[in-house]
Amino acid sequence: MTTAPVVNRPLISITNIIWSFDQATQQLQLLLLQRSEAPFQSTWGLPTTYLRADESADDASLRLVREKLGVTLPKVHTEQLGTFSDPHRGPGERELALAYMVYLPVKPTLVPGYGAKAVQWFAVTPTKAAYQLAAGKLVFPTLPATVSAKKYYQDQTPYVTTSGLTADHTLILRTAFTRLRNRLDYAPTILLVLGTGFTLKQARELYATLLRKPSRLIDNSNFRKTHGHLFTETGLAHKSGSGRPAKVYQLKTVG
Repeated sequence: MTTAPVVNRPLISITNIIWSFDQATQQLQLLLLQRSEAPFQSTWGLPTTYLRADESADDASLRLVREKLGVTLPKVHTEQLGTFSDPHRGPGERELALAYMVYLPVKPTLVPGYGAKAVQWFAVTPTKAAYQLAAGKLVFPTLPATVSAKKYYQDQTPYVTTSGLTADHTLILRTAFTRLRNRLDYAPTILLVLGTGFTLKQARELYATLLRKPSRLIDNSNFRKTHGHLFTETGLAHKSGSGRPAKVYQLKTVG
């Protein structure tokens, strides 16, 4: 029986799934950038950096946001999603990806940095089988649940194209969406993208997107009963017209 050699030096990259919220369109947003260098030149994907010798992976995730977007976030706004280490992730030297979810409560001006041709916010919209990322004429479907990770890594040809996302980022994103959906009933950290406070209507809109259903099907009264224990009321929303202003909440897990 032949034993495979030990991997002495895998590269360790930090891949950020950066979420935000567009107050004008009331849509969940995801940050993608277009690569300027090989091996995935011109393809779009998630912001990535390499782990430095003097930092933890958590710190590297926050550094990436600080350096690329000019935003300093507290650690509560980032959490590790998982490690992606399949040997067929991509060509060249073996590379492990530590993926992080980042919840950005602001939308800063975007400027392409080193290694990027372009950077853009993409609106998240649900489809029947998965989700779709759209920014103008650019539209990227995410990976449906019917494609297993094993099958994906056996042949990435149908997915890593100029009309798809770079490397295995479509698989990473599917994992991210699954995490968000699974936590909606007990730890909906995605609501951090709404800033220091949110209305139940805004929360329901995000839930509807992630659950892939119209927001009208999420009744406000029932939503308050089933999820109100996750929120703390902080005041009332500013309202210039007549009528009662909506209540504003924040996650109880956020100090």
